[in-house]
Amino acid sequence: MNAFTAKEYTCYYARVLDTDLPLAIDIVCDMLTGSLIEAEDVDAERGVILEEIAMTEDDPGDVVHDLFAKTMFGDTPLGRPVLGTVDTVEALSADRIRRFYKKHYDPTHLVVAAAGNVDHATVVRQVRKAFERAGALSRTDAVPLAPRDGSRVIRTAGRVEHLNRKTEQAHVVLGMPGLARTDERRWALGVLNTALGGGMSSRLFQEVREKRGLAYSVYSYTSSFADCGLFGVYAGCRPAQVHDVLQICRDELEKVAADGLPDEEIARAVGQLSGSTVLGLEDTGALMNRIGKSELAWGDHISVDDMLAKMAAVTPDEVRAVAADVLGHRPSLSVIGPLKDKQADRLHASVA
Repeated sequence: MNAFTAKEYTCYYARVLDTDLPLAIDIVCDMLTGSLIEAEDVDAERGVILEEIAMTEDDPGDVVHDLFAKTMFGDTPLGRPVLGTVDTVEALSADRIRRFYKKHYDPTHLVVAAAGNVDHATVVRQVRKAFERAGALSRTDAVPLAPRDGSRVIRTAGRVEHLNRKTEQAHVVLGMPGLARTDERRWALGVLNTALGGGMSSRLFQEVREKRGLAYSVYSYTSSFADCGLFGVYAGCRPAQVHDVLQICRDELEKVAADGLPDEEIARAVGQLSGSTVLGLEDTGALMNRIGKSELAWGDHISVDDMLAKMAAVTPDEVRAVAADVLGHRPSLSVIGPLKDKQADRLHASVA
């Protein structure tokens, strides 16, 4: 049993033998409907979260992504770390958590997902029984909330954040606004992301690591939310190599934005993305997450075959169009590492 929180949702889950499904449903539903949230429990968990924050702070490869979110989104919910800060965690009280719990933890906000050797009708019956026992289904007029559909378009350009730390490596994220999760161009952006930085055959990996040996880890990624999204390139390198790595990444992004990708490179990316998607769903936990997120984000369940069909239907022209639109923006930059004053001063030139 465990739980995790992303930017826009929280997941509580249990992974059990199929014969223990009724017990798992009973316990998880009880947590969601009948938690007491006592002050002493909150104080104990506060210490755990503060330790988790400290652990994360010791890993600059994680912190740089929080720093990049702040760089892109500022002091907004998307720009703040999911874990919170030492100050916000220490300020939380049991009463405040209890009010949040009572406001948001009701069936209209919840999606239940199950994967494995389960029967749908049986799961529905057991979940309904668990919620009825807790009195959580007393409202006969309650209907599920629709997926959140944001309207903000966040556009940032040329922002630079540098956190000076005595680390062996400098950790860099260079990126720009991406696409919201409902944007139909997300399939083309997924193909573009795979070709640019999605593996050992990607452009960035080949140019930065294989040809020049400037970084051990280099990749690109996309994050999509209800309102907006982002596209980022991460690299970890020696501090003395930061500007060389940034220049190569910037050159590749500008080249693809202007000229696009050749058809054969796009075809390879489609194949790689399709394969990684299917292989990534062999785990029942991944299947559960995909089902739940589909219902939360889109209000619909997209089958694996439909996903593969969407990827296969992406055309080279669509990839080139989304490359020109997304990669054509002036990037922002976040860096963690022990850069000298002159190196730090040059960071703004990297996004000019």
